[in-house]
Amino acid sequence: MDAFLSGLKAAVDTLGATVLLPIVIFVIAAVLGAKIGKAFRAAVTIGVAFIGINLVLGLMLGSIGDVAQAIVTNTGIQRDIVDVGWPSAAAIAFGSSVGLWVIPIGIAVNIALLLTRMTRTLNVDVWNFWHFAFIGSLAVAATGSLAYGLVVAALMAALSLLFADWSARAVQKFYGIPGVSVPHLASAQILPIAIVINWIIERIPGVNKVNISTETIERRFGVFGEPVVLGLIIGLVLGVVAYYNAGDFGVVLSKVLQTGMTLAAVMLLLPRMVKILMEGLLPVSEAAQEFVRKRTGDRELLVGLDSAILIGHPAAISASLILVPIAIILSVVLPGNRVILFADLAVIPFIVAMTAPLLRGNVFRMVIVGTVTLAAGFYVANALAPLFTSAAVDSGFEMPENAVQITSVVDGFLWISYVVIAAIRNLGAAGLGVLAAIIAACFWLYRRNTLAWERAAGAEDDETTAQQG
Repeated sequence: MDAFLSGLKAAVDTLGATVLLPIVIFVIAAVLGAKIGKAFRAAVTIGVAFIGINLVLGLMLGSIGDVAQAIVTNTGIQRDIVDVGWPSAAAIAFGSSVGLWVIPIGIAVNIALLLTRMTRTLNVDVWNFWHFAFIGSLAVAATGSLAYGLVVAALMAALSLLFADWSARAVQKFYGIPGVSVPHLASAQILPIAIVINWIIERIPGVNKVNISTETIERRFGVFGEPVVLGLIIGLVLGVVAYYNAGDFGVVLSKVLQTGMTLAAVMLLLPRMVKILMEGLLPVSEAAQEFVRKRTGDRELLVGLDSAILIGHPAAISASLILVPIAIILSVVLPGNRVILFADLAVIPFIVAMTAPLLRGNVFRMVIVGTVTLAAGFYVANALAPLFTSAAVDSGFEMPENAVQITSVVDGFLWISYVVIAAIRNLGAAGLGVLAAIIAACFWLYRRNTLAWERAAGAEDDETTAQQG
């Protein structure tokens, strides 16, 4: 059994998401009854789209990373908890004792919930099961028990499906991507926070009237409000903030212009890549719906994908770019903070993208929600850094120089991680029971009043009525 699990894990590590996903999509599409040729083309198209998305993301993340490093250097921040970035967190998760088991656990949980009609999401985003393994590895570090870690991973797999179903209608409508959901835990976890903050904003006179969306900006400013020009302007501003002291005038001008053009390119290219993804996804989604209709009537099956499909929207990119300097300022001014952000500043788009449907693309509100989420995340990171570091050491991760402890925005800043560890530390095995009961209750409540839950997440009534109950 261990040999099989090790081989499965090695295959996932070797293939990577852009190769593994098309294979999974092809197999699923064929099983669902799509013609082999159509399934093959759809799988290849989806793989190509994700490669394109990753290339543009690499361009954006590299640019933002350079800007963030320059701003951090300019501020002279010194902290002893170092942000090592999500790739390190993923390596730690898959390298942990839980990582060996997380793929079969995630698949088993998904199948069980599909068969019991508790979820309608088929999660094909196998690579991102590392999020479940990571929180499980924190549980192992806290208790020394692998069993605790495996149960936590299973609970997180279930929770991700709840978030996926809950947000699916709003995501499909706002982003124009039918038949999908997003079971990406690091992105979905912001939804309850956004709902509460949006409720508060709605009750603050004056503030509740502020609507700074990319559509509003484009309407008022014409060509200067178009996403590509907006990306250029935001990039130029960030470039000036980061590189004003990078050298003589020629060097500064070059860096500022390069940053502006890079972010302009991202604003234009990311939505185009998502359109290619939709082209490949449509036959798979149609096959899934036909398969389910023949067997269960009007039931719907959603394809669960990475939240990378969300961050191409201009509102998500704009809010994220504004949040980069805000996050650095927070790291300086928050009392008691020991975390220095570094590698993961560039993943802020993944953190805030899920708020766009609920907030109707209002960049002003997205920035407020993102700021509150990051501020709380710093304290979560400070609290969980010892466990994060312990899990890293246990998995064989090589600690960076001068780092006493480590963390990452993904998943070290997540309130879910904190709640899980607090429950286990305070209640032991009973804490796992409490977590399981809460997640089960949320599934039941969602099924009981789907319309109200989905409306709360930003869906419109005409998109949810058919799904109530």
